[in-house]
Amino acid sequence: MVHRASLARLDLPERLRRAWSTLPAVVQIVVAATIAYAICHFVLGHANPLFGVTITISSLGLTRDARPRRVAVNAAGVLVGIVLTELLLLVVGKGVWQVGVVILVTLVVARFLTREAAFAIAAATQGVIVMLLPDPAGGPFVRSLDGLVGGAVALVITALVPRDPLGLARADARRLFAELEATFELLVLALRHDDVKRADAALGRLRGTQPLLDDWAATLDSAVSISRVSPFLRGRLPSLQQQARIHRYLDLAVRNLRVVTRRIDTTIGDGRRRPEVADLLGSTGRAVGALAESIDDVEKRPLARDALSAVARRLDPAVVMPGAVVGETILVLMLRPLVIDLLMATGLEHAEARDRLPSV
Repeated sequence: MVHRASLARLDLPERLRRAWSTLPAVVQIVVAATIAYAICHFVLGHANPLFGVTITISSLGLTRDARPRRVAVNAAGVLVGIVLTELLLLVVGKGVWQVGVVILVTLVVARFLTREAAFAIAAATQGVIVMLLPDPAGGPFVRSLDGLVGGAVALVITALVPRDPLGLARADARRLFAELEATFELLVLALRHDDVKRADAALGRLRGTQPLLDDWAATLDSAVSISRVSPFLRGRLPSLQQQARIHRYLDLAVRNLRVVTRRIDTTIGDGRRRPEVADLLGSTGRAVGALAESIDDVEKRPLARDALSAVARRLDPAVVMPGAVVGETILVLMLRPLVIDLLMATGLEHAEARDRLPSV
């Protein structure tokens, strides 16, 4: 019991961070649901506009993906279920076997309309709710009208009361760059001291970066989509597109760094220290740190480019490790594609980045 309580206390900062990061989405959902309820209840005169409220909540959700397209797909799935069920109610009425008919028809029609399974499940779920609830005052399709209002409000709120897409993207970027910074430090120490344990730790950290890359990609995709439709965020679109470029080439660079790290992990442990390669990786790590700072301050991007260019000019095994055996020089050669990817993340084209490497 004491052990479990200790774990719960240790997990408290993560729980608080998760709750805090969710606040923009919560505010957006609260605003949308309240507006949808007010329109359905006070403007349309519907006593209990259940579907006007629930469709806003289910359409917006708490996921990272808050793109208008995803919101529209979720809203459409709910509306399909409501409208189909109200049509079926006019034809077959209510009852046990009618519930099965509603589920069958909504699932088949939804799968015909789209490949997205979530769309079909939302349609069937809402259909069953419509079937089981008492009929509202006002006649057929009152619930459909409420659902339509809720979906429209969700889409409008996505643009007018957006979550903080730029802030979320920057937070994802910072988490990834923090892992990379720690990885470079471990690799430098591993090479300087012939420390296999540190190389193992670096490789473990790199293997854990893919979820961070995926989170950043999802956040950026959502942020770019919202910024294209939101009048308040359109000015941030260039910054987000630059971030997307950094992410694209950083993803490639991380893949190359994993290959380099695996090579280091299997090469060291022979009692030899490799300060030359450690210096190269240390310089690369500092340049990556400057690239991380350019996420918040674009004026620092040239500093990262210059630092990486300086590393690139040194990537000649004959200069870095003169007279070394082939197995040693391979480590230097393996850094070349890594540095090219990082240079491209700073804004260079492939040919420009490649030209900064010495001929070998």
